[in-house]
Amino acid sequence: MCLTATRNRTEVTEFVLLGLSSWPEMQPVIFGVVLAMYLVAVIGNALLVIVALSDPKLQTPMYFLLSQLSFIDIFLTTITVPQMLVHTLSVNKTISVNRCMIQLFFFMAVGSMEGHLLAAMAYDRCVAICDPLRYAAIISRCFCLRITLTSWVVVSLNSLLYSMLVTRLTFCGNQVTHFFCDITPLLKLSCTRPVVNEMLIFTEGVAVVVSPFFFILGSYARIGVAIARLHSVAALRKALSTCSSHVLVVLLLYGSVVRMYLRPSSSYDLEQDRQVAIFYTVVTPMLNPLIYSLRNQEVKGALRRLFRKLCISGNFQPGSQANQQWQHIS
Repeated sequence: MCLTATRNRTEVTEFVLLGLSSWPEMQPVIFGVVLAMYLVAVIGNALLVIVALSDPKLQTPMYFLLSQLSFIDIFLTTITVPQMLVHTLSVNKTISVNRCMIQLFFFMAVGSMEGHLLAAMAYDRCVAICDPLRYAAIISRCFCLRITLTSWVVVSLNSLLYSMLVTRLTFCGNQVTHFFCDITPLLKLSCTRPVVNEMLIFTEGVAVVVSPFFFILGSYARIGVAIARLHSVAALRKALSTCSSHVLVVLLLYGSVVRMYLRPSSSYDLEQDRQVAIFYTVVTPMLNPLIYSLRNQEVKGALRRLFRKLCISGNFQPGSQANQQWQHIS
């Protein structure tokens, strides 16, 4: 049962996730495309995490933050995509209210955390360009770890507050026009206008989610002023090569976030929103490792060294034919 009657009102006990499209003939296509993008996102980000944590030449604060961003991207896609793939080919598309709230909590926490990490990366680049002589004294691995842990606490409390307020809503229906439990379609199901939730989004939500974006803008404004004072084309090219990947990732993330969340619930277009959601839950995490690896010579070099080690270790496994021949000769 999806609905139970208590005290002359209808209480929702589970939701029906309508998925990315309502056309049955599109489900196999959606399954194949999303599965391929999900695998690329997970493998690409996992490789970045491995090389950033294992390669001796990448043991710097910048690459520590990059590894955390890749971990966040893996987490973000895994929260939503596997369930979507199951529902795409399944007749039963329901999710209990408790599981829905858990998914909402983790999605909002992890999604907000990505913005905080991008802000930390912007600060890292700002110090490296504007104050290079004091970079090692200001930015350290311990400093980045403290920023990461503090950000996790802030976004977790923020997400917990949102989730608790959503659980207090009375829902007039249980069909969610989305492929996961996001806050916008859940607010749309509310029997009354969720004024408190909307006020929270435009006050505390802006402070926690959007403030990192303004911090990023401030960091790049400072970088621009510092480069302008140098009057050097070489310095401008170096700054562009250092920051271009980060700027592109920031635009991809915040372009979709502003489009999705920073507006009243009366203006939500759920048909378009669930298509935009696939962009920042799958496409952006898939593109991030490609952007950082293709435009970064150090990451490409680390990947080549990793693959070379894997090939060498494969050739000299105890049971391999080449290794047996070498042992016989020796």
